[in-house]
Amino acid sequence: MAGKIDLMKATVNKTALSDVLPMRQQHLAEMNCQIRYNACHERGWTDSWVLCLDDRLVGYGSIKGREIKDRDSVFEFYVLEQYRKYCRDLFCVLVEKSGAKFADCQSNDRLLTNLLLEFSSSVSADVVLFEDHLAPDLQFSGGVVRPRRADDVVFEHRTEPVGDFVLEADGEIVASGGFMLHYNKPFADLYMEVREDCRRRGAGSFLLQEVKKACYSAGRVPAARTGIDNLASRATLTKAGLRQCAFMLSGELDRIR
Repeated sequence: MAGKIDLMKATVNKTALSDVLPMRQQHLAEMNCQIRYNACHERGWTDSWVLCLDDRLVGYGSIKGREIKDRDSVFEFYVLEQYRKYCRDLFCVLVEKSGAKFADCQSNDRLLTNLLLEFSSSVSADVVLFEDHLAPDLQFSGGVVRPRRADDVVFEHRTEPVGDFVLEADGEIVASGGFMLHYNKPFADLYMEVREDCRRRGAGSFLLQEVKKACYSAGRVPAARTGIDNLASRATLTKAGLRQCAFMLSGELDRIR
């Protein structure tokens, strides 16, 4: 559906990722936060589309799949500021041309969030995103955070990978964690797991406090995410000096006409 917008023709065309990277850098600069689905591009799980008014490039859209092989969800949509009054029309053209049925975005992406709320009657949130906020001065009795050694005996992890840093207390490793680097620079994603019998004692928050320092030393800015129903993890992240900054939103695009 190529429509008329103030006598300008709106079109979208599939293109290579390399063609949208300069504009995507503008999008990342404006967002200035961790982008949860950033690695989808690098892994080849996306289609890229250019958005045009007449022959003028004004934005881009990215489509991924809810299943890796599919391309059914708009997850990035960016329009240059001077053309944002046309974003509603450009979004409709993109959805119709690409065949996307859903949109997935983080709520601090105001442009795509507004479009999702307008064009979906079934928006839900499943993940909370965190940004760093302050540096607490937590203590853990007898505990020391250090880099993991090759000969360390680490407890079996059930949800997270064994981290590059461990919390050792009384000669035993009671937690491990680290930060992942497959997010948009300079952001990194914190993770950790505490041995089951050592939980609810502040081990996780103390470990994350120290991992944050290592993250900054590596030239990265710590961020994190957890399930919206994982109240224990949310409390741990907050105690470690992070704060909630967004939610991951998702919805079916059932109001496109």
